[in-house]
Amino acid sequence: MTASVELRGVSMDFDKYRAVDNVSVKIEPGEFFSFLGPSGCGKTTILRMVSGFIEPTQGQVLIGGQDMRGIGPNKRPTAMIFQNLALFPLMTVWENIAFGLEVRGADKAARRAKAEQLLDLVELQGVAERLPAQLSGGQRQRVAIARALAVEPKLMLLDEPLSALDLKLRQHMRAELRAIQKRTNVTFIYITHDQGEALAMSDRVAVMSRGQIQQVDVPQKIYNTPTNGFVASFVGENNKFSGTLTSVSKAEGKFKTDVGSFSVTLGEGVSRESKCRLYVRPEHVEFTLKPKTGFNSVPITVEDVSFEGNFAVVHMRDKAARRLLAEVRNDPARPPPAVGSATNIVFAPDKALVLLDSEATAYAEKE
Repeated sequence: MTASVELRGVSMDFDKYRAVDNVSVKIEPGEFFSFLGPSGCGKTTILRMVSGFIEPTQGQVLIGGQDMRGIGPNKRPTAMIFQNLALFPLMTVWENIAFGLEVRGADKAARRAKAEQLLDLVELQGVAERLPAQLSGGQRQRVAIARALAVEPKLMLLDEPLSALDLKLRQHMRAELRAIQKRTNVTFIYITHDQGEALAMSDRVAVMSRGQIQQVDVPQKIYNTPTNGFVASFVGENNKFSGTLTSVSKAEGKFKTDVGSFSVTLGEGVSRESKCRLYVRPEHVEFTLKPKTGFNSVPITVEDVSFEGNFAVVHMRDKAARRLLAEVRNDPARPPPAVGSATNIVFAPDKALVLLDSEATAYAEKE
């Protein structure tokens, strides 16, 4: 009950607009794979091509090694869960789950038995006779998953299914979806603009912009070693410094900015001639009254402190009036600097990452 998916040079044009541009990626059997990106980046178009609702303008979509061109949605080994779930309001929970089996001609006893089995799988025992309106948002989500699993797909396609839920329920359902996927071993392709969802649930993530994949990797590498400025900016917060590389030695260098020269680590493909910028995560910034040996230092003035519960975000400016952020733990013994105070931030060279500026980076900043 699982299959690989491979996109080979896939493009999709709508009149003169190219929604997906020469995308190639292979998703392994049993993998939880997410396409992550802003609205309009092409991720839902990819899902529609995999499901068979549209045919690519160029390239191939393969499921289990078989080219899917000319094979309609109802003939593909896929099931899809939409953002609005699309449950039938006048059918009971078990009837919703078993609907696909009824279409295939299964008798009522077999349909009911399968529905009960799947209700156990998604931990919804005792609700078989209820209507969808009598369930919570999270329960309806599980019913939609059970209904999709009832037809025994090799591939599950999920188009932002958690976006309508409140924060707490969304976080809970992340864990539930991941657990269900591991129990069934069905290949999941998940579409989202929420970086937290993608990083928390996925085995691998493809970050997209303007119809192209910017980076494919495990969540830790997407966050810690982004391939370019767009990925660094879209996945998490970053402090950005413009400037020029003045020296390069293997994977290290010196980066000159309007507030000083910093020891830095070079990202993928960066050279002396590259158009690039320096990126520093807020959680890698420390406060100190004096510069710290072996660390880069920037004098700043604190403008605001936002309390977020287990941490606080410090908003500040450097002498070039650049807005900067620092993230500090909520520790009463070590409170953040007071609003209006002048101090220094420091960050280690291995946390100062110089990355290429891509076309996607420039486009995102104009937006």
